[in-house]
Parts: sequence; C-alpha cells; structure tokens
Amino acid sequence: MQMKTKAFFLKCLMSLPLLVLSLPLRAQADQDSIPVLEYGEPLEYEIGGIKVVGADYSDDNAVISIAGFRVGDKIRIPGPKIQKAIKALWKLRLFTDVKIVKEKTIGDIVFLEIHVQERPRLTRHSYQGVKKSVHDDLNDEVNKYLLKGGIVTENVKTNAREAIEDYFIGKGYLDAVATVREIPDSIRPNSVRLVFDIDRKDKVKIRNINFVGNDNVKGKKLRKKMEDTKEKRRLFASSKFIMDEYEEDKEALVAFYNTLGYRDAAIESDSLYRDEDGLLNIQINIDEGNQYYFRNIAWKGNSIYDEQTLANVLSISKGDIYNQELLQTRLSFSQDGRDVSTLYMDNGYLFFQVDPIEVAVEDDSIDLEIRIFEGPQATIDKVVIKGNDRTHEHVVRRQLRTLPGKKFSRSDIIRSQRELMNLNYFNPETLGINTPVNPQRGTVDIEYTLEEKPSDQLELSAGWGGLQGVIGTLGVSFNNFSMRNFFNKEAWRPLPQGDGQRLSLRAQTNGAFFQSYNATFTEPWLGGKKPNSLTVAGFYNKFSGSFSRTNPSSLSIAQLSVSLGKRLRWPDDNFVTSTALNLQQLTLIQWAGQAFTTDQNEFVNNGKFNNFSITQTLVRSTVNDPIFPKDGSRISLSVQFTPPYSLFNPDRDYASEPVQERFRFVEYHKWRFDADWYTPIVGDLIFKAQAKIGMVGSYDSRLGTSPFERFLLGGDGINNQQFGFQGVDIISLRGYEETELPANINPARQGQTLATPVFSKITLELRYPLSLNPSSTIYVLAFAQGGNAWRSTREYNPFDLRRSAGLGLRVFLPMFGTLGFDYGIGFDKPGADRTIQGLGNFNIILGFEPE
Repeated sequence: MQMKTKAFFLKCLMSLPLLVLSLPLRAQADQDSIPVLEYGEPLEYEIGGIKVVGADYSDDNAVISIAGFRVGDKIRIPGPKIQKAIKALWKLRLFTDVKIVKEKTIGDIVFLEIHVQERPRLTRHSYQGVKKSVHDDLNDEVNKYLLKGGIVTENVKTNAREAIEDYFIGKGYLDAVATVREIPDSIRPNSVRLVFDIDRKDKVKIRNINFVGNDNVKGKKLRKKMEDTKEKRRLFASSKFIMDEYEEDKEALVAFYNTLGYRDAAIESDSLYRDEDGLLNIQINIDEGNQYYFRNIAWKGNSIYDEQTLANVLSISKGDIYNQELLQTRLSFSQDGRDVSTLYMDNGYLFFQVDPIEVAVEDDSIDLEIRIFEGPQATIDKVVIKGNDRTHEHVVRRQLRTLPGKKFSRSDIIRSQRELMNLNYFNPETLGINTPVNPQRGTVDIEYTLEEKPSDQLELSAGWGGLQGVIGTLGVSFNNFSMRNFFNKEAWRPLPQGDGQRLSLRAQTNGAFFQSYNATFTEPWLGGKKPNSLTVAGFYNKFSGSFSRTNPSSLSIAQLSVSLGKRLRWPDDNFVTSTALNLQQLTLIQWAGQAFTTDQNEFVNNGKFNNFSITQTLVRSTVNDPIFPKDGSRISLSVQFTPPYSLFNPDRDYASEPVQERFRFVEYHKWRFDADWYTPIVGDLIFKAQAKIGMVGSYDSRLGTSPFERFLLGGDGINNQQFGFQGVDIISLRGYEETELPANINPARQGQTLATPVFSKITLELRYPLSLNPSSTIYVLAFAQGGNAWRSTREYNPFDLRRSAGLGLRVFLPMFGTLGFDYGIGFDKPGADRTIQGLGNFNIILGFEPE
C-alpha cells in the first residue's frame, strides 16, 4: 500500500508541477480532528468558501470563475478539479505561480485559497542607441504590443523587439539588432520598465544590379527604371535596399517592358547575396518574350460617336508598338483630357464603360476589339456643399460649373475644383469631391467637402531703414470680407466675412521722411450674377529728401483708380479682361532721390505732373493653386496709355519749354507681357518657367519717352511694397543690385540709379514643398535667371542677359503672407571679385513675392 501511495504521489507531482496542497495537521479545539489524507483514498468535501491571495490587479471573482469553483460544489481532494483549475489559470498567462491551498476544514466542508503571483506590469519603456528623432516612429511600432499597465510576457517582449528590427530593416538597415532588458521599477511594486538596446549598424549598400536575359534593352536603361533600388556608384550617391521598394521596382521593370511591346515579359527569378565587404549584389533574370504590334482595332457598342471620331481620340495606328499603358491612358484617363472616357463623360455618360479585348494574336501582331457600354446620360440632381463654416454658400456655388439639372461632365468637376482652390479660402489638400449615383433615376449628386483655412493677413512690423531711421508698418488684408454685413453687429466674428470681397488697408511711415497710405476694395461678382469684378484703389505716398524748411526736398504721389473686370467666353472661359482708369498726380520739390530723366538726360526734380491713364489687361490663367501651383499657366498682356496730348498740338515747340512744363500732362504707352508655366516633374517636384518683358514708348519723338512709369531692374524688388509706389516699376533680379546693371547707372551722379524704358527677364525654377499645410506652406527652390535693362528700344537685345543662379526658401503664413530669402550668384557682374562672396547677393522676401 505504501508503494502504491508513493507512486501515485510522484505521478501527481509530474502532472501538476505547481500544485501545492497544504493540509494542516494540527488539531484545533473548535474543529473536527483532521485526518492525514491518503492520495490513494481521496475524500469528498463541500466547498464552503474561496479566497484569492496575491491578485492585486486581477479581479478576485474573475479568478474564482475561471478556476471553476463555486461555493456549495462538491470536490474530491485530491481530485481532477484541482488540476483543471490550475491549468485554466495558467493558460491566462497572467501569473508566474499558481497554488491552491486548503485554508481549513470543518467536518466535510473545505475552505480553499487560490494563491497567485502576478506577472510584472509595464510602467514605461525607452530606447538606447538611437536618436530621439526616431523615438516617435518606434513608439508607433512597439505600441501595437506594449500597453502601459499591461502584463509583460516573453511573447510581448519578442514582438516589440522584432517590430523595432523590422522598422530599421525597412529603412535599409538590414543588419539591425535590438535587445530588450527588463528592469524592476522602484516607483510601483511588481512593475518593470523595458529598455530596448538598438544597434542599427550601417545601411547595406548595393554594389551591383545585374540583368540576365535582357537582349533588347540595355541594363543601364533598366537600372534607371528602378527608382528606389540604386547601385552604389558614386561617393555621395544614395544606395539602400528596402524589400518593399525593391518589389515595386521589379514591377516597374515589367511595366516598362510592356510599354515597349513586350507584353509577355516577366522576371523569372532573382537572387541576392552579400560579398566579403558586406555589400549587396542583385541578379535579375528576365524573360523578355516577343515584341508585339497593334494590327486591327475594331469598335463595338458605340452609337453616340462614330469609329473615326473614336480612332482620332485614341491616336493608335496599325503597326504601332503594342503599349498597354498607352492604350489604357487613351481609353480611360489622360492628364490632358485626351481620352475616350472624357469624351463620353463630358457629354453626361457617367455610366460609360470601355473594355479592350484581344481577339487575335498572330505572330507579332495583336487585333483588338474595344467594347463600349455607353449607358444613359446622367443628370446632376443635387449639389451639396459641406464644411464652409465661414464662407457663405452662394460664394462657393457661383464658382461651380456643376449645376443641378445639367448633364454630368468630368471636365466641369475638374474646373470647379480649380476655381475653389483659386479662391484661397479652403485647404486644397483636403478638398474632396464625391459623386453618388442613382442608376435607376439616371442621376448623380455632386458633394464638395471643404475645409476652411485662414485667408486674412496682418502686417505689423518695425524695421531700421538706415538713414531713414525706424520704419513702422501696419497693414491688414481681409480676403473674404462682407461689406453688406458691415453694420450688422451679429456678423462681426470678429469681422464680417464670407462674401468673397477683398479689403486691404496699409499705412507705413517713419515720421517726417516717409509716409505711405493705401486702400483697396474688390467686389469679384458685381451684381452677384456674373463674374464681373469691381476694384477701387487709392494711395498717397510722400518722400522727404531734406528736413530743411528753407530748402525743402520732397516727392509726393496721389492716385485713385477704378477697375472693371470680366470673364470671357471666347476663345475659352479661362480668359479675363479688365479695364482700369487711373488718376495720378506727382509733385516734386527739389527732389534729389530717385532720378527721373528724359531721353536727353534732363533731370526732372521740380513741378506738378498729371498722369491720367487707362490700363487694359488680358489674362489667361489655368493655375490650380495660388500659393503653390503644381500645374497650369498664367499669361498676361497689358497696355497702359495716356491721351496723346502732343498729337493735338503738332506745332508746339517742346525744345524751348522747361521739363516741368513739357511733361505737365504725362504721355506714354506702356506694354507689359508676363507668362508663368508650372509643370510637375516627379511627385511634388515642380518646374516653373517665367518670362517678363516691359517697354515704355512715346507718341511724339520730339517729346521723347516719359521720365515716369519706367522700370528699375535689380535687387530684391521689395522696395515696390516697402516704400510704396515711386513712379517706377521695380523688378527684382536675383544676384544683382540695381547699380550692377550698366543701363541703371546715372553717369552724372555716382551711386544714383536711373529707371529704364525697356527690360527683359527670364526665370527657370525647380520647387519642392516641405509642407503643404495651409497654416504654413513651406517650399525650397533652385533657380536660374537672366535679365537686363536698356535705355531705348533700339538698344534692346533679348540675348544680352545678366545671368544668375542660386537657392531660396519660401514660407507662406496666412496672417503674414510670403516670407523667405534667395541667395543668388551673378555670373556677369562687371569688375566683381570672382569669388562666391563677390558674386553672391542675398535677398529677403517680406509679405509678398516680388516681381
């Protein structure tokens, strides 16, 4: 019997290594005597009570419930229920130790205690061996497995460690290793903190990418198609291996072969191995297959447009290389709108579908049958606008080309999107357009989801103006103003806004030397029914050249202008024309500042001069975003002219008249041509090309060119706003000061500049955004520029340009406008020190982008 009992006891120990069943052997006065239990003869008890000991974070009732015990149940001790309860608690993985202990017995009633030792809880985690800049990214990875206050298990630690290694492997650190240390935390009992020690090692560079089987395409061309997987060929060349990007690059290789007619091209296999230097070598085995060509293309299901019209849009002829990408582009969606889908959808066929089917493949030729399902025309039912919290709904709706009851048109949606972005009231990055359709009714709803962004600007600054002293500026621009609610107190939140009007007020002064005041109001939809704009503007500027009362020197300019603009329908509705009437008076008293001269180099420094002119401007704009344009163009041609006073009096002797009398009524005709083009290169990398040219001419050669309204090329162009209008147009030329252009130099007074009647400037820029957040749009740029000025049209030479190149930064803040800088190097400075310092020029941009 003793041997059987011993064998049974050993069997229990092996099957339940954590079971400790304490049976007190002491007899108590108020209890029944407790016999020694024999494992061979288990006894049956009734559970009288259950307690949980050691569960500080776990619910006692939950532990008892999972153990399967209930007061009043019958239980055999020893017996299978004890074993089953310990296994159930152990499976929770919440505890490092589990014991079920008999507290006491009273007759056949037993009181049990469940003793548990909980696993440690996590209080915090940290990283060692990596910069703090990546901690947030690592947290995003490990927080999937780590929970503050949660239980720390080996599985949790392993998952977090592997997530860290995968993060660095995804960045090109293929040998990254992470280890985890579990350290008891003294702040809380039974808690730990985890420390991840990270050794990311160096990025694994790619030594060679070799291709096998590329008989018709050179390996050099294939390597260029792998945008992210590059060889380490040059000292500073980027090279890293990221598996996801590598897989995408392999797909790009196959897609490239497809564009060359190799529709069956495939990557048979690839191999990767490390050499003795630890560099990666890649070999890609390609099966090019045969090259195919288009042969016969048939259309099926078309009733709206004939085959010739569809073939003209498709523009694929018999014998062309079989290019699946080009085929899908011409059928479904092309950036320039030249595709069959646009042809149908612009005519309301929203349910249009097109499916090209290969009906025959013979030798190297493929016959296509393009099957068309035209469907019914869809009519716009509802146009819903959401998110316009400040801008009134009628301001948004008047910009839309999608109107209820009108046929659906994809081009109208794209144009409406562009018009909304050009308002500059909404975040272009979050502008959403949804088109839920109702096939049964043949209708479609258009839903525009908008996000308002700040559009008003505040200018409050003080700066040192050298000899002029401190210059203070206060300016406000309300770009979404509401004049009709000006006297409505409830509409002031904090200003009446939402009607799309523009109000600008600005004052700048340093006291006695300089004062400038200007105001502008624009109503873009005069009458509210058509996009006819009305602009009323006025300014007054006064410059003092001397503080002497006996010998004063000053220049004052007062101007009032009224402009009417209209959107044209022909040649297309991207054209806008405007006509402005300008009334200006210039008063000069012994003025010695900016030199106004005639063609005969006569200085104009005294007198009152009346400048009454009309400005006619024609603009065509397809720019999609006024802050950071990504595509489109803006072309402007303007002419400003005064009445030809000299032609009314052909016998007048100008040679005998003083200058102030000769130009009392200023006459001229002034021409400006400005063009900007924006083209996306790769992603958000944008190429900008710009051309500017200006010319001032005269009606009468005896009178010559007006001394006013000329151009001053050079510098940062900031004076045009910093010091108000000065009777000349100031044009920036990065890399050069005004005095570094020969035509600007006053031969009679060293250091003084002269405005010229002719200028020309060409600019090429590469722009890349660092942030497109509407609260702070930031982008960097690299530029190449060329420009020059001439003293007469006879001297004009479009190829005689002063060249420069450099880098710049722009930050657009809604409340302050555009801020930034340019550093340009002028290559054609006369007599300059041929060093970076001698050729370089630093320009500041404050509030606006200079011309």
